[in-house]
Amino acid sequence: MTILISIISFLVAIAILVGIHEFGHFWVARKLGIKIIRFAIGFGKPIWTYKSKDKDATEYVLAAIPMGGYVKMLDEREGDVKEEEKHRAFNTQPVWKRFLVVLAGPMFNFFFAIAAFAAIQMMGVESIKPYLGNIQQGSVAAQAGFQDRDLVTAINDVETNSMQQVRLTLLNEYLKNPNLNIQVTTDSGSQTIRKLDLSETLLLSDEKDYFSKTGMGFWQPPHTTIINSILPDKPADKAGLKANDEVVSIDGNVVSSTQYFSEYIKARPDKPLNITVKRNGSTQTLTMTPKSTEIEGEQRVLIGVGLARKFDEEAVKELFFIKEAPFLEAMKTGVVETWDMSIMTLKVMGRLITGEASLKNISGPITIANYAGKSALIGFSAFLTLLAIVSLSLGVLNLLPIPMLDGGHLLYYVIELVKGSPVSERVEAVGMRIGMSVVGLLMVVALYNDIGRLIS
Repeated sequence: MTILISIISFLVAIAILVGIHEFGHFWVARKLGIKIIRFAIGFGKPIWTYKSKDKDATEYVLAAIPMGGYVKMLDEREGDVKEEEKHRAFNTQPVWKRFLVVLAGPMFNFFFAIAAFAAIQMMGVESIKPYLGNIQQGSVAAQAGFQDRDLVTAINDVETNSMQQVRLTLLNEYLKNPNLNIQVTTDSGSQTIRKLDLSETLLLSDEKDYFSKTGMGFWQPPHTTIINSILPDKPADKAGLKANDEVVSIDGNVVSSTQYFSEYIKARPDKPLNITVKRNGSTQTLTMTPKSTEIEGEQRVLIGVGLARKFDEEAVKELFFIKEAPFLEAMKTGVVETWDMSIMTLKVMGRLITGEASLKNISGPITIANYAGKSALIGFSAFLTLLAIVSLSLGVLNLLPIPMLDGGHLLYYVIELVKGSPVSERVEAVGMRIGMSVVGLLMVVALYNDIGRLIS
């Protein structure tokens, strides 16, 4: 069922984002007087078609496989054009018109991201206050003096009021300069600045969580640990653990958090553990032996469970809050978040090229589908957030000066403006082959990473 939800959510997400991108090309071309022959979302067999009743008789198509789309415009390079319609052909337009039509696709992706982020702010989204906790001994965070229940209020003078903001701001500022000034309010109520030196810490050297590499974690008030899901034929399943079990203790030690439970197990591979759980009002103790497994060259201790946290009412009040904003403030936030995340995406791409970031950070359709399914199950705001992030990523990717992408066409138009004539067909043909090779290579890497994550 989860797989089905992921597939449906992914297809819906791609159809929406492709539709927005192609509508950008379509809308601007129509406004500039260019004739549109077909506006299609998807490939393969059409499942719905409609032909407009106006003189252009534009055909609108929704095809069976929503993995792309296109806007077909009148163009002399693709067939004969009547003399009286040549002024409406795309190829006969001045450079600035062609430039705007091509630019409109990525820009509409950015506009959607801004609108989505703004809508989320106006609806109000449950956020977590940025309390730090579980500081790892000997880590750069410990050396900088971070302590449990430090409340992060700013990073390099950029205000932070939620844990998501802390994570994004930390990465964004790290990409500018690895030496960070982090302003915190300590548990005693005093304000101080802790200097975090990440110059020797490669946050993007692999696909592992970059935030945990700093040695910082999230503070969690005491809570009940719930077994959320069980994988078949894994140690937890063989021991008799069930979904919805409430973990009381392990080897007689009270389990105060999911992290304590996880770390206790990780430290004792291949050793029998006595786990006491509450189930249907009764208490019982089960014996489980976690297994040490090598995954991608690392030993990991796995038992095959998903964990959930159950906080009491006072903890919820202390840790969680609803973050919302009026229209103008929400729009401003949407613009800032879209800009910051777009610049951050470009910087990460730059580090991929220089080798400072691992290619394992590249994700493909399988990973996106997985996140789409999870976000759809969480709720509308989470799904809309995913759409916004993927939309701005598509906008950035399409603006790269790679032939075959919109950015490649824009590069040709800039060259045309400079030299006074279009680039030759031979240059376009060579560029197309290069573009297809680059995009194809990226897809291979992305799918390889996706399959690796799926297996692990």
